[in-house]
Amino acid sequence: MSIGTGVVLFVIGAILVFALNFETEIVNLDMIGYILMGAGFIVFVIGLVLLARRRQAVTTSRTGTDSVTGERVSQRVTEMDDPADRVV
Repeated sequence: MSIGTGVVLFVIGAILVFALNFETEIVNLDMIGYILMGAGFIVFVIGLVLLARRRQAVTTSRTGTDSVTGERVSQRVTEMDDPADRVV
């Protein structure tokens, strides 16, 4: 959702800067457009970082002794957390 929000903010800012050509005495629309474009870029980057953080690997290690041979046995399991597998 934050990636889409960043894109929307960027597009609205670009429209204010490049598409609208009228001036007001109260507000500088170009400056607001640049601020929205900057905010949209930051929100987009934060969204990408959060998306990358969701993909995590969990590694579980277990060590035990085989009761028959007396040998030490280690088991290591790595599970990948894939956000695409989640049911919403």
